Amino acid sequence: MSAENQKTVALLEQLFAAFNRHDIEGVMACMADDCVFEGAAGSEAFGTRFSGAEAVAAAFVKVWTTYPDVSWQGTSHFAAGDRAVSQWTFCATCPDGRRIEADGVDVFTLKDGKLVLKQAFRKDRPLLDPQ
Repeated sequence: MSAENQKTVALLEQLFAAFNRHDIEGVMACMADDCVFEGAAGSEAFGTRFSGAEAVAAAFVKVWTTYPDVSWQGTSHFAAGDRAVSQWTFCATCPDGRRIEADGVDVFTLKDGKLVLKQAFRKDRPLLDPQ
């Protein structure tokens, strides 16, 4: 793996550690000021688009607020030049007590060592009833 790709994988490991700590400063330290996040759900083919650091940060905080125990488990990452992919399992408890456990990936575009685009894709799986 090239040194550039190793740096990108390290950046993604840092990003997901911050996501799992619910650390918005840590997450946004990995993102460019002009970043875009395309969430897994929404009325458009690309999901819902959040543009700019402020909107992206607010979207991430909303996920943590909605799902206080949310985490991304079993992460793995690879990089190729200015593109990268992270694979994970999204795990969370819904406000009504049902569980979400669904595999997904993020496809990233980088510029100058920061993430400028995060496109989330998650399996559509029925919620699990609490046991």
